[in-house]
Formats: sequence, structure tokens, C-alpha cells
Amino acid sequence: MSAWPNPTPRGRWRPDPARQQRADYQVTDLQHLPDDDSRRVELVDGALQIPPLPTLGHQDISGLLWMWLRRHAPADIRATRAVAVELSHNTSRRPDVLLCRADVPSERSSLRPDDVVLAVEIVSPGTRRVDRFAKPGEYAAAGIPFYWRIEQDPVHVYAYRIGDRVGPGGERQYELVADGPDVITLTEPFAITLAVAEITP
Repeated sequence: MSAWPNPTPRGRWRPDPARQQRADYQVTDLQHLPDDDSRRVELVDGALQIPPLPTLGHQDISGLLWMWLRRHAPADIRATRAVAVELSHNTSRRPDVLLCRADVPSERSSLRPDDVVLAVEIVSPGTRRVDRFAKPGEYAAAGIPFYWRIEQDPVHVYAYRIGDRVGPGGERQYELVADGPDVITLTEPFAITLAVAEITP
């Protein structure tokens, strides 16, 4: 039995059913996925997942925020989009926008949690539960210090930092430090005054 995704009748691949059922994929397996599809795949507790395709509005917000962060972030922090973050040996997510350390080599196709300064998720109809609950829990447990959740229609930014509160599994959790539909002012991860209109399509 093949360990890699099998083609479907329409020429698209799908995860190997036996491995999906066992949930025994690991982040190292992601290197062997077809190039066209590996850019979207996430790995969650050993099972491969393909998130819903983003909407135009989602992509507009993502692009505007990425450009804003590139213009304003200090030299030791780099803004990027949709790069895989290996949260554990069997979980890898792709935040919509990220800030990572600028010294991470450009040839890297995935990041470790300690490379990441900020993970941002833009909530769409098909990702509400994951972006509001699952991903922040995973990012905090992996030690990513800052998380932003951006709601659409209207655009509203929620900024979190990792706090001292401990969850039921012993992992640290995020605490909300700022939110608003107009202006977000923060001192971390750098001095930020973001007018939400600047990232609103």
C-alpha cells in the first residue's frame, strides 16, 4: 500500500485512506506531497487536511496586512505569508500572515515555533471554528508569543499575546491585549499603530 496520496478519478490526489485513519502522517511526510497541493496542506494530529480555498476578501486583507507589516516591522523581523509552521512532529499549520525572525534562511520552506514572532489568521466562513479555537490553542501550546485573529465584514482585529494562564492540559494560553474595528495600538512585538482601514479592502 502506498504511503503517499493516491490520485482520484479527476486527477487530484487524496491522502492514503489507511494512513489517514491511523493518523500517522508526520511533518517530514509533507516534503513528498505533490508541489501543487503541498502549498495548501496542513497536518493536524497526524491527519492531512486541505483548508477551504480563501475568498477574494480574505486574500485582499492578507495582502494588505503583509504589505503593512513589511513596511513597519523592524529589521530583525520579517513578514511573510502562508509558510508552514511545524508545531510538533505531527502537526503543521500555515498561518495567513506571519512575522518571523529575519535571520531565518530564505531557502527554508517551513518554520519552527521559535522562528515565529506572530501568527495571523483571517477568519472566513469555512474556517471560523478552527481560527477562533483550534489554531490559537495550537500556536500557544507551541510557544508562539503573539497571535492575531482578523474577522471580516466588518474587519475587526483581535490581538493576543501568550500569558501566564495555563489550560487544562498544562499548556499556556493567549490573553487578549487589544481589539477594535478602527485602530490597534500595541507595544509588542514592536510599536504598532495600525489603522484597520489600511487593511480593509
